[in-house]
Amino acid sequence: MISIGTNHRLEVVKTVPFGFYLDADELGEILLPRKQAPKHLAVGDAIDVFLYLDSEDRPIATTKTPKACVGEFAYLKVLAITDVGTFLDWGLDKDLLVPFGEQHRPMEAGHSYLVYLYLGKFDGRITASSKVDKFLDYERPHHFKPRQAVNLIIANSTDLGYKAIINHSHWGMLYKNEVHQRLSFGQYKKGFIKYIRPDGRIDLSLQGGQETRDKYAKIILIYLKKQNGFAPVHDKSDPQLISDLFGMSKGAFKKAIGGLYKQKVITIEKEGIRLIE
Repeated sequence: MISIGTNHRLEVVKTVPFGFYLDADELGEILLPRKQAPKHLAVGDAIDVFLYLDSEDRPIATTKTPKACVGEFAYLKVLAITDVGTFLDWGLDKDLLVPFGEQHRPMEAGHSYLVYLYLGKFDGRITASSKVDKFLDYERPHHFKPRQAVNLIIANSTDLGYKAIINHSHWGMLYKNEVHQRLSFGQYKKGFIKYIRPDGRIDLSLQGGQETRDKYAKIILIYLKKQNGFAPVHDKSDPQLISDLFGMSKGAFKKAIGGLYKQKVITIEKEGIRLIE
């Protein structure tokens, strides 16, 4: 189904001096302004566009990519505060409105906020809300599985660690003692499902999969080469020392050196690990 606030691939059905009309099925023909179109676009061509409403609330197409679509979260900067609400920069010519009633706390110009994009129930306009909790439900069904790769948005920090939004749909938790890098509010990260609790809450990890193990193995090898082939640390070393040297957890370090040992790239000695020449 073709809808406002999302990306679609549409066919050009008509050309006019000021642009091109695209076939949007039940939404009818939607204008793509000529300034937004590639030079040699012609009737019969298909083109990827984002659909939204112009200043007169008419559907319009653009080839620009917004920072978020309807149904997604994004960390966006405030451009202006007016009598009708706050306007955010989301990458398009028409700025994104956050009504005052949808602000978790009053927004300030120049600051950035985590918001959710939705279609207004009565006017159909693309609108944003910083009351993100009401769009995330711990009890909502999901199909996540342990070790599954997911996209995360870092939302806030607690005494336990960092709350993150998983694939724009669910809350998850990154535990502080398992995070060995600096995280900031609104940051986009790749992560992994670590554990799904009986109550449905989801534990996350930034480590997982062969790609991550390869990355950590490379970090260790670079360190060894800079230190004449030896590091005074091994699988029995203090976790804090490992974190300070390599920026990874002890578990990740053990898996990485285990792989390097099996490949006969390093030896594991009583005093540390050594690169095999």
